[in-house]
Amino acid sequence: MSAGFKRQRSAAMALVYSTNGGRVCPDCRQAQADCRCKAQAANAVLGDGKVRVRRETAGRKGKGVTVILGLPMTAADLTETAKKLKAACGSGGTVKDGTIEIQGDHLEKVMAWLTTAGFAPKKAGG
Repeated sequence: MSAGFKRQRSAAMALVYSTNGGRVCPDCRQAQADCRCKAQAANAVLGDGKVRVRRETAGRKGKGVTVILGLPMTAADLTETAKKLKAACGSGGTVKDGTIEIQGDHLEKVMAWLTTAGFAPKKAGG
C-alpha cells in the first residue's frame, strides 16, 4: 500500500467511541471525560497586547458604544475587567469575541481607567 492511502484510511477510520472511555474527542483523541481542549481554550490569551479603544455606532441603530480591543487576557479576566469598567462608567456592556463593549460614549473614562490599570491604550478610528 502507498503511504497516501494509509493516511486516508487512518483518517477515515478514526476512533469515535471506546467501550473503556465512552465518546472520544475529535481534536485531542482522548475520552470526553479526559478531554483537555476546552480547558486549553479557556486559558488562552485572547488579545494581541495592542490595546485600542474606539467608539462605534454601526449596526446598533445609531446608539454608540465604546469598544476596547486587544487586551491580553483570558476570557475570565476579560469578563472581570468588563465588570470593573462598567462600574467605573456607570453603564452597561458586554464581552463579545475577545472585545469589551461599554454602552454609551465613555471613551475618555475608559482611556483613563485603562491607563491607571497599567495598559497603554490608543484611540482607534476617527
